Amino acid sequence: METVSAHANVWPPDSAPAAKRNVWTALKRGLRSRCPRCGEGKLFRAFLKVDDHCSVCGLDFTPHRADDLPAYLVIVIVGHIVVPLILWIETNYSPSVALQLAIYLPLTLILSLLLLQPVKGAVVGIQWALRMHGFDEQNPEK
Repeated sequence: METVSAHANVWPPDSAPAAKRNVWTALKRGLRSRCPRCGEGKLFRAFLKVDDHCSVCGLDFTPHRADDLPAYLVIVIVGHIVVPLILWIETNYSPSVALQLAIYLPLTLILSLLLLQPVKGAVVGIQWALRMHGFDEQNPEK
């Protein structure tokens, strides 16, 4: 049988769990292209260029690693919107191929461009909320 030691484990103060960050709030702020921490500062300095830091609270955005995930998510979202629309129109109306191309190609392009920035902002917001890629101030990955 094992013996139990009389002294309790003492954790150093720097190992205390960090305050929880609300994932849904960060996601919504990212969708609006706002800072995931304060919700006031702009997240982007250009169409898809994430700013270096928040102009209001000073949060450093350089650790983000959105990479290709926003593009993949936009493809999935646009595909789930356009493909059922194509199938519905084709089965009910059967328009000419030229008319279909004139509708579906611009629709797909416009939806993709409209969704790319908000989805990238949401990905950065989720990364911040989950303390991924250097967004954890207590455990920097440098």
